[in-house]
Amino acid sequence: MSGEDAPAEQQNAVDQKQETKPAEEPKAEEPKTEPAPAAAEASPAATTEKVPEEETFTYRALVLTGYGGYDKVKLQVKKGKPALKAGEVLVRVKACGLNFADLMARQGLYDRLPSPPVTPGMECSGVVEAVGEEVMDRKVGDKVMALNRFGLWQEVAVVPATHTFLIPEGMSFEEAAALPVNYITAYMMLFDFGNLRPNQSVLVHAAAGGVGIAATQLCNTVKDVTVFGTASASKHETISQGGVTHPIDYRTKDYVEEVRKINPKGLDIILDPLGGSDTHKAYNLLKPMGKLITYGAANMLAGQKKNLLAVAKNWYHQFSIHTLSLIQGNKSVCGFHLGYLDGETELITQAMNTILDLYKQGKVKPHIDSTWHLEQVGDAMRKMQERNNIGKVILNTEPMPEEEKKEEPKKEDKKEDKKKDDKKKDDKKKDDGKKEEKKDEKKKEEPKKEEKKEEEKKEEPSKEEK
Repeated sequence: MSGEDAPAEQQNAVDQKQETKPAEEPKAEEPKTEPAPAAAEASPAATTEKVPEEETFTYRALVLTGYGGYDKVKLQVKKGKPALKAGEVLVRVKACGLNFADLMARQGLYDRLPSPPVTPGMECSGVVEAVGEEVMDRKVGDKVMALNRFGLWQEVAVVPATHTFLIPEGMSFEEAAALPVNYITAYMMLFDFGNLRPNQSVLVHAAAGGVGIAATQLCNTVKDVTVFGTASASKHETISQGGVTHPIDYRTKDYVEEVRKINPKGLDIILDPLGGSDTHKAYNLLKPMGKLITYGAANMLAGQKKNLLAVAKNWYHQFSIHTLSLIQGNKSVCGFHLGYLDGETELITQAMNTILDLYKQGKVKPHIDSTWHLEQVGDAMRKMQERNNIGKVILNTEPMPEEEKKEEPKKEDKKEDKKKDDKKKDDKKKDDGKKEEKKDEKKKEEPKKEEKKEEEKKEEPSKEEK
């Protein structure tokens, strides 16, 4: 019997009862004096109303509505339970990872994300809620982390079962959401492309970011590897404790000169997420048999909206090299993009299994910078884009408590107050400036007055003579 048939059969049952008890029929017309039969009559109607309500499935999702600033990613409610195809699982998402590619996607600079409107998100963690046909190694209730090209910034997500990995005992949902993209990227660059071995040297840009911390930890699993890491000075203590041998403040120093002071011959491996002119610098920093692995173009990201000047500048300085130069320099250049490996399931699974083994051994562990509610995605993106994070920025799917929602306007009020204070200060500076100008004018006028007085004094004798 289907759910839709139930109310009709219940109604027939009530009608049969009423036919067998004709004495109660007049009472049914007087609900005030005989409420019981009235309640019996109301019950089927109430049931009929409840069934569609119970069958309605809704979930919250972040949607990129267009390219631009932080406000282009909006929290929306979707209706209808996602359908499962063979080989897929439905995951009740607990936490999502925020990546630099998501920031670029918001500006229309990431070609692996379909055109808006679309739900971003390449990694998440949660609990399997349903499994499709042909799924043998996942079951309802399994705690998993998932990797996908997009579509994971929502409360429920459908992904191929082969794109999920069981969460080890003791790992939190936040850590699980922080693991796939950053650690697979770092692992495959260092070991598949880089062939990292003992006593080698590595340059890690953005060493306080998600990939930077993952790469540093993985370098530390190999004996006597020297890690050079660029980061702002305020993050040096943290990255040093995490395994960076030589932290470099890229804002105040030339990292090429700093590396040359310590390693005059250059480096064995350089991980380049910057692009543009920095790729040229990286290639020139390689020692013979060195490897440059480029995996991004972060220099294109300047401001919360697409900066055409930054994009043009990055393309103008795009690195290119003749094969003969590679031969003569005994160097190699590699390009890595996890988004284009989504079909290489076996390759990714091998890397992930190794990473999970290292986690179980205590050799790698995601560093969580901060956790934000879906409602706060704009603030989360701003923190990452302004390079204020140390480690992974996580989105939590738990609804934002009412208390925190009430505090949000207060934060806005503080910002407005700050703007007002800044305006007052600016106005005061302007007033002070005008006062200074008036004083200067008075000082300039005083000699002129003195000159006039002197002239008048000279004219006095001539009047007396007259």
